[in-house]
Amino acid sequence: MAEGRLVVLGAWRKLLGLLTRMELLVFCVWALLALIPFPGATEEIFEVSVWPDQALVKFGQSLMVNCSTTCPDPGPSGIETFLKKTQVDKGPQWKEFLLEDVTENSILQCFFSCAGIQKDTSLGITVYQPPEQVILDLQPAWVAVNEACTVKCQVPSVAPLENLTLTLLQGNQELHRKNFMNLDVASQRAEVTINVKAQREDDRCNFSCRAELDLSSHGGGLFHSSSAIKVLRIFEFSQSPQIWVSPLLEIGMAEAVSCELTRVFPAGEVMFYMFLGDQELSPFVSWKGDMAWANATIRAMETGDQELSCLVSLGPMEQKTREPVHVYSFPPPVLEIEELYPSAGTDINVTCSGHVLTSPSPTLRLKGAPDLPAPGEPAWLLLTAREEDNGRNFSCEASLEVQGQRLIKTTTMQLHVLYQPRLEESDCPGNQTWVKGTEQMLACIPKGNPTPTLVCTWNGVIFNLDEPQKATQNHTGIYCCTATNQLGSVSKDIAVLVQGLDEGISSTIFVIIIVALGVGIITIALYLNYKPCKIERRKLPYRQKEKNKEEESQFAVQQAEKCNAHNC
Repeated sequence: MAEGRLVVLGAWRKLLGLLTRMELLVFCVWALLALIPFPGATEEIFEVSVWPDQALVKFGQSLMVNCSTTCPDPGPSGIETFLKKTQVDKGPQWKEFLLEDVTENSILQCFFSCAGIQKDTSLGITVYQPPEQVILDLQPAWVAVNEACTVKCQVPSVAPLENLTLTLLQGNQELHRKNFMNLDVASQRAEVTINVKAQREDDRCNFSCRAELDLSSHGGGLFHSSSAIKVLRIFEFSQSPQIWVSPLLEIGMAEAVSCELTRVFPAGEVMFYMFLGDQELSPFVSWKGDMAWANATIRAMETGDQELSCLVSLGPMEQKTREPVHVYSFPPPVLEIEELYPSAGTDINVTCSGHVLTSPSPTLRLKGAPDLPAPGEPAWLLLTAREEDNGRNFSCEASLEVQGQRLIKTTTMQLHVLYQPRLEESDCPGNQTWVKGTEQMLACIPKGNPTPTLVCTWNGVIFNLDEPQKATQNHTGIYCCTATNQLGSVSKDIAVLVQGLDEGISSTIFVIIIVALGVGIITIALYLNYKPCKIERRKLPYRQKEKNKEEESQFAVQQAEKCNAHNC
């Protein structure tokens, strides 16, 4: 104000010499008026300000606002807002207010009056809400190969939306980015959606969504948050499962079954559920490449028509296959031998009959029976047990037609005929020749059932039949062998002759020469004397037979006497 007066006085001096008296009088009046201070001149240049000059408030929080002026003696003052306000403090030229529960953007007016003049200033309040919850959704979670999957990301509560950026990621690769700056405010939604074509290599890929709220333009910082990771599953399931099972199942018998699925991905995650009627099975699951299969064992406990089912599931997909089966009862036929261990000469009955649980009655056949029995009747055989029948196998065969298929079952049994021991010449020769210095064993194998035990004595001492003996001249002699079983015993003398190697060869050659000469002479004699001796030759067989009988009787007596002499 002092500077203003000096300026006025300087101007007045310059004009004093130039103005007329009248003008001087008028100018003096004007100068006097200028020097007199008018009320309100000071007040017209006052200022109104608000702090903070830029307000950024988190949703639901409070804000402290200070409204002040340069007017030395302010009049009415305050703030205008629809928000809940409370004056918490004041001074000569300021007032402080608390704004509570700020939930939306608004403009606050701060005003002051000074000498009847009111001035105001505005404060823009921006409400922000960080992206605390980011939701990612894959629809569907399991997608068939070459089908589309929808990837959707949304943030339920975030503000201001124009400062938000949403980014969709597959692993670490950015798939899509979206900001909301240029969208109509009325239609803005914090959401982004894209479609992804499913391929096998995408199976088990991780998808995520990242939200960023940049408040640097409002004087704030950067807020960011990410969704939980979602795993995309890819599958291929275009074929129906196949069941492999026999159409006929025998009651109580274990039967292997399997269920197979081809062209499936991922095969290692296929689930199999198998049932026989209401009975759940316990399959063993395997897979290789694009094929999966399950093996199980079933045991049907009821006859009749039943159903084997296989349910296969992979992710959200399920397919079920059914296969009819028929359960029948066909136990083996019953084979009965009146006596399994008869003595030789005993008459025995062998019967072949169907099992009582077989329905309808089967057709029966007994091996060795002369005739086939009538349907439903048993087959039987009557025989007299002989030594030759020892070890003979009998078989009882039953045939049954089920669902157009002929089934056959056979039961076998072995007959054991008991007979006394025998020492036959073929298995126990009475004359044996050993070569001196070679390993030799007494050759004697008895026959009989039960198998007889064999004991041979030489010079009153039991001879070892199990180990080879080195032949010497001392081994020459008569060995008395006795075979015994539960039915009796039999004895036989065996003459052993030990020869030197050269002696044995010469004797052999001599015998061969004598035999050859004898055969030649006999052949010539027969040829020359065929006709004259024709009648006589007819009588020879009978005479020869009588002569042989006499010689055999004499030999038997001699052998018995020798055996008694040696205490056999």
